[in-house]
Amino acid sequence: MARRQTSEADASAAAAGDVIGADWLAACRRIVEGQRELFAQERSIAARTVYDGVGEGGDRTLAIDRRSEDIVFAELERFFAEGHEFTAVSEERGEVRFGEPDGGAQVIIDPLDGSLNARRMLPSFSLSVAVASGPTMGDVEIGYVYDFGHDEEYFARRGEGAHLNEEPLRAEGPGFGLEVVGVEGAKPERLIPVLDALQGKAYRMRSVGSIAISLCYVAGGRFDAMLTGRASRSVDAAAGQLIAREGGASVAFAGSGLDVGLDLDARYHVAAALDDEMLATVLGAQKFAEPAPPPPK
Repeated sequence: MARRQTSEADASAAAAGDVIGADWLAACRRIVEGQRELFAQERSIAARTVYDGVGEGGDRTLAIDRRSEDIVFAELERFFAEGHEFTAVSEERGEVRFGEPDGGAQVIIDPLDGSLNARRMLPSFSLSVAVASGPTMGDVEIGYVYDFGHDEEYFARRGEGAHLNEEPLRAEGPGFGLEVVGVEGAKPERLIPVLDALQGKAYRMRSVGSIAISLCYVAGGRFDAMLTGRASRSVDAAAGQLIAREGGASVAFAGSGLDVGLDLDARYHVAAALDDEMLATVLGAQKFAEPAPPPPK
């Protein structure tokens, strides 16, 4: 089970150097302002329910998803113009190389995590941006999640703690065990066996509809734990998992640690909790979830 981690990734972080040290917080805030303008223009369910093909992640793409991603990539182009080289991994465009990055720097983006909520005018959807110095979750150096419904900005830099609206964030609950547990991937057929396994162990369940936000809720002690009922992708969890760990939470991918890839083809379950004991409980239930698909050949 992994909490805040300083590892052999430090060497690759040094190689990725300038990109990791860039002002990502300011960039993400500019992205948020651009996306706010977009959402203000599209103020009905009908306007937001316009599809535009299939993204590289394999899901049908909303036009609002693509436009949100365009705003993100305008900022990435700005970084590239300033001399930074990196590989972007995004839900809609897939893997996009900016220059010839030789330090392993990657930017992992979900421009609109919780697209169904955004489409149905439900408030819980987010921007998720992570910057990594290497190829795994353990290499993520920066995590940024913006919850548009509540105007809440989550930010973490590895080794420096997590923050909510610039205030320190701690993974501390009231001490009542698994009082509130978040679950993502909420199709009934996926959840029934997981919920059965949590009977008598968790008091109440909540489904936010955004993996990034659910991880941040663990980071701040709003959830005692969270787990997925459907395998996630790197873009869903890369930023939120760092924020959770920097807040002091325990996080596990694929039933164990952080050694999972950041490429868009990878699929794996994620779980997080305020401590290792609670994490072990939700991981036991997660074994009954829909299995992650095998990696493509």
